[in-house]
Amino acid sequence: MREVSSLVKRITFVYIRDRAAVFFSVLSMLIILMLVWLFLGDMNSNNIVNVLSNFGGVRDAVRDKENADYLIVVWTLAGVLLSNCVTISMTVMGNMIYDEEKNKLACFYVAPVGRIKIALGYVLSAWIIGVAMSTLTLGAAQGWLLLSGKGALSVIVFMQLFGMIVLNTFVYSSLSYLLALFIHSGSAWSGILTIIGTLVGFLGAVYLPVYMLPEGVASFLKGLPILHGVSMMRRACVQAAVDTTFAGLPEEVAKQFCENMGIVIHMQDTEIPIWAQCCGLVALSVVVLAVAALISRRRKLRDR
Repeated sequence: MREVSSLVKRITFVYIRDRAAVFFSVLSMLIILMLVWLFLGDMNSNNIVNVLSNFGGVRDAVRDKENADYLIVVWTLAGVLLSNCVTISMTVMGNMIYDEEKNKLACFYVAPVGRIKIALGYVLSAWIIGVAMSTLTLGAAQGWLLLSGKGALSVIVFMQLFGMIVLNTFVYSSLSYLLALFIHSGSAWSGILTIIGTLVGFLGAVYLPVYMLPEGVASFLKGLPILHGVSMMRRACVQAAVDTTFAGLPEEVAKQFCENMGIVIHMQDTEIPIWAQCCGLVALSVVVLAVAALISRRRKLRDR
């Protein structure tokens, strides 16, 4: 595996030296934060406050608003982390396209190194960098939550999120490699990355929660791995916040909120558990890698 590790090191150094690549790999994260905090944050938190006030009784309006704001912050954090898993792995995989444009990939293919090892090098580099950058984002969010006095996520939640980052990044690194096998132009890859980076917020129901989407659109999103990946992270992020925010209210209120916000996913009135979502993502990555391996063996580089 010396060849694989050498390729991983090379791609990692190329990525780190390219400041533009680092910036654009987190661009979708910045877009999500800007849209949610500037336009959607107050709307979502005010909706929660309205739900709480509708049940009457003696309530602390100021405390309800603080709890609702914190709930939306950690809910948004899950969407940001999933967005990183997608966009960063795709950005790193762009090195394969650029290597082909510069005829470096052809040199790799004629070298005494199996194509499977070359594929592993690109997939693992995207996976490792994606996990590192997403974990760095999670750590920065933890620091901000502490400094702002909102209360950081627990160590257990942090470790759960780290495991989910590892799983989701591997899935999208595999999908990125499969997609890259059909792309031969760096400009085309940049265009695709821009489109997917923008769509992640919609496909993960981050810009608009599930309850605000048409029923047909919501059903379509439930069949995509993005919504299930972000749902897993939301469950870990918001569980304590949901318990605090909806304390004293009927359990059905919190359950309905979780379904409306895409925290839990129901298909045919059946709640999809986290273990089933994890198994589905693992199965998807296995199938994608198997298909990519078959295509890679027969792949021909574009003539230049």
